[in-house]
Amino acid sequence: MEKSAIINKIKANKKQPNLRYRLKKNVEAFTDLLFLTLFDIETPVAQNLETLELQFDELMDLACWDAEKPCSKIWGNYIQKLPGILQKLNLDAEAFHDCDPASWSIEEVYLAYPGFYAIAIYRLAHELDNKGFPLVPRLMTEYAHRQTGVDINPGAQIGDSFFIDHATGVVIGETAIIKNNVKIYQGVTLGALYVVKNLQKKKRHPTIEDNVTIYANATILGGNTVIGENSVIGGNAWVTASVPPNSTVFHTPEIKIKTLPHV
Repeated sequence: MEKSAIINKIKANKKQPNLRYRLKKNVEAFTDLLFLTLFDIETPVAQNLETLELQFDELMDLACWDAEKPCSKIWGNYIQKLPGILQKLNLDAEAFHDCDPASWSIEEVYLAYPGFYAIAIYRLAHELDNKGFPLVPRLMTEYAHRQTGVDINPGAQIGDSFFIDHATGVVIGETAIIKNNVKIYQGVTLGALYVVKNLQKKKRHPTIEDNVTIYANATILGGNTVIGENSVIGGNAWVTASVPPNSTVFHTPEIKIKTLPHV
């Protein structure tokens, strides 16, 4: 087959007219600058907001495909939310510092904790998701996912003072609801009981009430599953039904002692 024929066949099989991979890289640059603007004390806030607006305009050109729902007002509404997002993130950072005895300073949390970074990008993405601009927030949280191992869908609803220790392997689904002062450890999944397309508009992921602690590798599934306030879910637990407030749920391992043959 001639080179020109190969080229034509490749072009003919490009079926997605809006698929531009530079959108992904542009979202990553936007996310990095947004994070620095909120936290880095040396960053010029006013100048950065102007740059962010220009970057956001380009993201809209690449990702706002629906002519019936123009995205032009999103940025102005979004920046109104940034001070409130920063206040929430400061509460999250304090929760990390207060809950983790290995934390020597609050600055260490902002600089070094992957769980905090994942929550920060989630909160920034969640507000954009609320504005009806879903692709960019999803790319933002996937960028954080690649860096931290924490997969938080931007549609999830998360309250104040959220703490994810060690971070890696945490999965929080799109319709999960997490209330205030919740602590989650590595490997936790807040997922769906069934993964089928016709449940897209349904609540598929659990609700976690105030002051719940979920230890490593616990799995909690189902849109009707509610973990009551002040409960503790132990490591490796598998939960598919609601748990009353003030409960403790734990996985009991089966231990078999190997007996050596007599010599």
